[in-house]
Amino acid sequence: MSIKAKQVAGVTTLVIAVVAVLSGYYLSSLSYVLLEETASRAELLSKATYQRAFQVVGDGPREPYAALRGDGGIRSILDSSIGYSKGVTYAAIVNAEGIAVASAPASREGTHLDEQKDFAEIVTAGPIARLLAINSDETFEYTQPLLVGTEQLEQFGSIRIGVSTLLVRSELRSAMHRAITVVIFALVLSSLVAIMLAQWMLRPIHVIQSGLSRLGRGDLDVRLDLPEQEFQDLGSSFQAVSAQLAALGKGGGDGSTLSSREGADYQSVMESLEDAVALFSPQGEVIFTNAAMRAIGIAELPGTHPVRQLVDRTLSTGKSTGPLSVAVPRGLPAEAGIEGGNGPAPEMGAESDADSERLLMCHAIEDTNRKFLGAMLVARNVGYLNQVQSTLNYSRKAAALGRLLAGVAHEVKNPLNAMTIHLELLKQKLGVLREPMVMAGPGGGAGKTLDLTKHVTIISSEIKRLDEVVAGFLKFARPEELNLQPILLNQVIHDVVMTIGPEAHRRRVAVREESLKMLPPINGDQGMLVQAVLNLAINALQAMPEGGTLRLGCKPATRHRVELFVEDTGIGIEPENLPRIFDLYFTTKEKGSGIGLSMVFRIVQLHDGEVEVQSTPGRGTRFRVMFPQA
Repeated sequence: MSIKAKQVAGVTTLVIAVVAVLSGYYLSSLSYVLLEETASRAELLSKATYQRAFQVVGDGPREPYAALRGDGGIRSILDSSIGYSKGVTYAAIVNAEGIAVASAPASREGTHLDEQKDFAEIVTAGPIARLLAINSDETFEYTQPLLVGTEQLEQFGSIRIGVSTLLVRSELRSAMHRAITVVIFALVLSSLVAIMLAQWMLRPIHVIQSGLSRLGRGDLDVRLDLPEQEFQDLGSSFQAVSAQLAALGKGGGDGSTLSSREGADYQSVMESLEDAVALFSPQGEVIFTNAAMRAIGIAELPGTHPVRQLVDRTLSTGKSTGPLSVAVPRGLPAEAGIEGGNGPAPEMGAESDADSERLLMCHAIEDTNRKFLGAMLVARNVGYLNQVQSTLNYSRKAAALGRLLAGVAHEVKNPLNAMTIHLELLKQKLGVLREPMVMAGPGGGAGKTLDLTKHVTIISSEIKRLDEVVAGFLKFARPEELNLQPILLNQVIHDVVMTIGPEAHRRRVAVREESLKMLPPINGDQGMLVQAVLNLAINALQAMPEGGTLRLGCKPATRHRVELFVEDTGIGIEPENLPRIFDLYFTTKEKGSGIGLSMVFRIVQLHDGEVEVQSTPGRGTRFRVMFPQA
């Protein structure tokens, strides 16, 4: 049974059980009331008969039975019991031998009456015994002893009232039919209510089940729509797991045969390595190669190749071999020579260069019980290491040059500040002159009128512009001291959303924060990252003059990274401007400085991140920033 069917069955069963218990209690109470009413009528009839009989035989006549039989009052009481008392089938006065002396109907007079079950015991019995007695065809009796005597009473007979449960059974069955109708109505109503409740309460479970089914079919980018507050944390956890599975699923390569989750983790790591890595089974089969090793072509090497011989040596001895040096001008040709510490190097079959030189090491792989599992071949690109070294040297020179240029810019700002001060003094002195200066012409004639204030203002504005250029240059040239520590990007986004809230409200922009709660941290500077995201958010607000929607969020990404995105529904960026938006001083705004996006790009670079831009004119822009996990 499905969860919905189980819940419907459970609710319906509970309702039916409650209604059945209440109905049983009602029927039991009703049966007791009906039997007690019948017993009361029989008791009333018995007392009336006894009272009249006591009056007839109270003086002790010699023939009491004949007196009772011939008394008209007794005859009238007995006859009326049959016609007016419900459930009474007969009424009789019997002697000590059980012979009916007076009876209604009269046909029973002179006959022996067998004793029946006492009706008073049925009334006081339990519910089940009462119901069994009511549904039986037996006749019960209510008995009253007859006593005679003045000083000492003696029993000389008894009054017997025959009682039938037929009428009680009829009324009880009518009540049972009503109870069954109520049960059926409760069953239908409870089923409908249970179905609606199950549809409402089990919706989150159905959504989760659907998400799991999509995961099972290979759709790894699954998002759950769980509006209920109790399930929001579960939905966030599910989306985080889905994103991580998607990241792992995208990290595999074509040469991998590892299918377990652990294998996917190792494969994702190895695919990101600069070193070429290959795994071999104990039989020498290639079971895994990363992208760098596939570019070399290790899988196509024949068994006689020296590199394969290196692997075979490790597989046969169970011990690591190397390191060895190999020069490969194009791929790994069969003529490539190997040299190492185990013997002289053969002749090289082709010329080598710095970019193709590789160091090889073949490691033996063992489990915790020292059982041999295979071999791992690692080829390190020595030429790439040389490039890295050259890049580091260039970076050092660039840093030194940046410090030098920062000093030069600093020295330029001092004269600019002095020039600004003296220009202000000059404008004050020129302001004392009430009339423009007149320059005399040749020969002492009339000359031109000069407005020196205008020229001073132009010089002042140009100095100010030059000062802004130098200040912007200093922001990029001055080395930044990063305070790196593990931080969560969702906290950065939350701070930015709180900051831009009033401005977004003024511009009629709806801000949506779409950050997952469970995110891996990154190593970053909290203040610089807030500044970068704030610049992106402010640009997005300015790109929506008529209002719109601004989405900010972060989520796990591939290759052990975290993605941060800022998306707007603004005017967009023209295609010809996209390549230049991160250039220093480039701007399309009337009063823009052209520094904001350049600062964003620089902050992302300082955090070893990547930034991407997608924009459609008239529809909006989306910035995606990738940061490596801590």
